[in-house]
This record gives sequence, structure tokens and C-alpha cells, in this order.
Amino acid sequence: MPSDTTRWTVSVSKETDIAVRSFLAQRGMKKGDLSKFIEDAVKWRVLDQTMAEAQSKFSDLAPEDLESLLEEAVSSTRQAHANKAG
Repeated sequence: MPSDTTRWTVSVSKETDIAVRSFLAQRGMKKGDLSKFIEDAVKWRVLDQTMAEAQSKFSDLAPEDLESLLEEAVSSTRQAHANKAG
């Protein structure tokens, strides 16, 4: 495990503990893999929540307006990246 980690103390139900440990064991993972599994799960949950929040903020835009906004942002980002590389 990297040296730049933070130790958490978390509590989960016995049912969740058994389910996760069984899941990891069925895939040949060891006890130490629990931390990596939790970190991955948390990252996915944060991404999911962030995406839901972003979607809700643009829910009032017409689909074509949102598509135009996204195309503009992608184009601008690509241009900025190309200018850095060149």
C-alpha cells in the first residue's frame, strides 16, 4: 500500500462484511485487498454522485443546446491541449 494513505475506521453490518469478504475470496483476493476494493467503490460512488449533480444542473437545457455546449467545451479543450503540445 502506498505511503500516502490515510487509515479509516468504518462500521458496516455483519451481512455486508460477509458479502464483501466472500466476494473477494471467490475471486482469489486476500484480506489486504479489502482496502483497494473499498477505495475503488468510493471513487465510483463519488463519480456517480458528481455526474448526477451535473446532470441535474443542466436538466432545464434543451438536448440540442446541451449538445452544442458540450461540443464547444470539447473543441476548446482540444485546442488548448494542441496549443500546449505545439
